[in-house]
Amino acid sequence: MDAFYASVEQRDFPELRGKPVVVGSPEGRGVVLTASYEARKFGVRSALPGREAKRLCPDAIFVPPRFSAYKEVSQHIREIFLRYTDLVEPLSLDEAYLDVTEDKLQVGSAIEIAKAIKKAIKDETNLTASAGVSINKFVAKVASGMQKPDGLTFIHPEKIEAFMEQLRVGDFHGIGKVTAEKMNKAGLFTGADLKKLTQEELVKHYGKAGNFYYNIVRGIDDRPVQAERETKSVSVEDTFAEDVLNVEVMELELERLSEMLFKRLSKHELFGRTITLKVKYHDFKIISRSKTFAEKINDAAVISITSKELLKQTEAGHKKIRLLGIGVSGFEDVDTKGQLTLF
Repeated sequence: MDAFYASVEQRDFPELRGKPVVVGSPEGRGVVLTASYEARKFGVRSALPGREAKRLCPDAIFVPPRFSAYKEVSQHIREIFLRYTDLVEPLSLDEAYLDVTEDKLQVGSAIEIAKAIKKAIKDETNLTASAGVSINKFVAKVASGMQKPDGLTFIHPEKIEAFMEQLRVGDFHGIGKVTAEKMNKAGLFTGADLKKLTQEELVKHYGKAGNFYYNIVRGIDDRPVQAERETKSVSVEDTFAEDVLNVEVMELELERLSEMLFKRLSKHELFGRTITLKVKYHDFKIISRSKTFAEKINDAAVISITSKELLKQTEAGHKKIRLLGIGVSGFEDVDTKGQLTLF
């Protein structure tokens, strides 16, 4: 979907149409969830601090998110997808992979299916979407962002490698800003530059991700579209209003997060064996610490106590902390007969 949250706001509130809309807050440590294309012209992007967005675009209109509205639209769009194929893998509220090999309506062309879906979304929700069409998930994902908004890009199988070679490394889905900068410093600016390196060289410089880079620059991606994706982990996190050095304040936050996490796990009847603590320091460095139990975790107190123990393995109290998060994973390893409680 194109600027999804902001587009829904402009659709539902006519006075916002044609204006720079930012879903998020300019106060404190608020961040931009998404911005309309009018705001993007000023450099406003998702995840940008709200204060910075306000500086870049003083006339921006900030609106709080309405997730219930976004979820309702997302469900409608999902229903449109399912008219054409049952192989739909949601990535978020506004994005999904579709394998249209099945072609339920016998349209006979992936491009025509994409056009039909785009038209249905426009007719039924009054919103626009962009589509990428190709032979695998990675190429289609990159293609979907080539002609936004309201775009449709088809990458022919015979042109995939040439397409990848001309891409800037920062445009490859999966290569973040920091890695792209590292590559640029090493003289790697395009897919063609990456392609000159052997798989061994890429692994040497970029670890396991080197195998991924080696394949994607050649347009190789064998991952199937999975209609039902197994939940690997559930987590919660929050950013402090101000950087915190006081450990007691951190522990109180961990208690709150533990309760939130346990309620979420209980709602979906998910009980794993591994607890992971995430810490983001004031300098934005992120670390994690984990502990795995022999049996499933079925008590909020266990999560709270364990996260506090893991906190002691960090620089808490010596280095200011910006964000704390807790996650539980290891659901697939759980013995359904056992559970871990304190009492």
